[in-house]
Amino acid sequence: MSKKLNIGLFGFGVVGQGLYDIIKTKHLNLEIVKIAIKDAHKQRSLPSQLFTTDKDELLNNPEINTIVELINDTEAAFEIVSRALSSGKNVVSASKKMIALHLEELIELQHKHGTSLLYEGSVCGSIPIIRNLEEYYDNELLHSVSGIFNGSSNYILSKGFNEGLDYDSALKQAQDLGFAETDPTSDVGGFDAKYKLVIAAAHAYGVIVKPDDVFNLGIQNLSAHDLQYAREKNLKIKLVPVAKELDDKHVALFVLPKFVNDKEFLYNVEYEYNGVIVQAAFADQQFFFGKGAGGHPTGSAVLSDIAALRYDYQYEYKKAKERKGLNFTNNIELNVYLRYEDEALVEALDFIHIHERYYSGSYKFVIGKVNLQSLVNNQQLIADNKAFVAFADQLAGVNLAAEVKETAEAL
Repeated sequence: MSKKLNIGLFGFGVVGQGLYDIIKTKHLNLEIVKIAIKDAHKQRSLPSQLFTTDKDELLNNPEINTIVELINDTEAAFEIVSRALSSGKNVVSASKKMIALHLEELIELQHKHGTSLLYEGSVCGSIPIIRNLEEYYDNELLHSVSGIFNGSSNYILSKGFNEGLDYDSALKQAQDLGFAETDPTSDVGGFDAKYKLVIAAAHAYGVIVKPDDVFNLGIQNLSAHDLQYAREKNLKIKLVPVAKELDDKHVALFVLPKFVNDKEFLYNVEYEYNGVIVQAAFADQQFFFGKGAGGHPTGSAVLSDIAALRYDYQYEYKKAKERKGLNFTNNIELNVYLRYEDEALVEALDFIHIHERYYSGSYKFVIGKVNLQSLVNNQQLIADNKAFVAFADQLAGVNLAAEVKETAEAL
């Protein structure tokens, strides 16, 4: 039999309201006791006595046994979650940046105090990828986990490719619709996707990686030249985070735009939708598809976690217990497309092999093989050059699996 959950809810924005809407339609053994908000003067659709601006009314209330954290302030979220776990309250959170930055500490707090932190809603909205990595793939050897993890950047890319909108116009549409923030850096720069990748990799491989160590390059330097090139090759450009096991000792993580062809699952993932591809040794390739953002899609993932807490569900971090010798590395060779202005950038990246070069007025690109660590070392130079870099195994005419095998054997 499930136990009753008395919930203290932090945040009543898009996801908080979406969660409340869903809960109203269900007959579950739970109750939202209090909602903590920042703005006491904002008009609300619920009785005013349900709201407070004092977080201690939730955290120090002995009747509240479950905290649901849905705020945008990373450090405030960490304080709320860590205090709740330390005081014996279970927690559901959708704060991907907070979880990615503090995951090791949060795991230790759960073990120390016997509490549970669940965060399905922090990665890819409505797609149940964390629970699947934790439970379904717990005994499976995973070659890679990749996909489209950010709906804002995917919306911009879809508008550019499908409707011919330039980057700035597509970004403004995304902002007007609430898909992208006023400062879109986290979305279009690949930071949001990176935080989600770090969380997913912890469950896929048992490796906790600091986000600052993971290379991310976004779509902010995308130009009409790049989109036209993709069209000519019958390809699309997607922003793709990748976690890839190279051998039994090394795993690589990175976020890069990627050219995809019409045979790949990600080719048809458009606008605000997300897609996750799991490449497994025995189950082969599996694909998860769904809305990656929005009040009701993310709220449904949060509610799934809340419902699981009624039965004392906890993440066991099984891969971390089993795979003690696996280490993060940037030593992987990638085939990339580089559109650039200054020849010094090509020299600095020290390409292992260049398959193709093109010069035409202001449009110059190379396609070739480069070590990921070289991209890491020259990230500022890439930004200063306003260059666009994309993962380009399709353009190089190579088999990605063979490249990975070759790199793994070299390590």
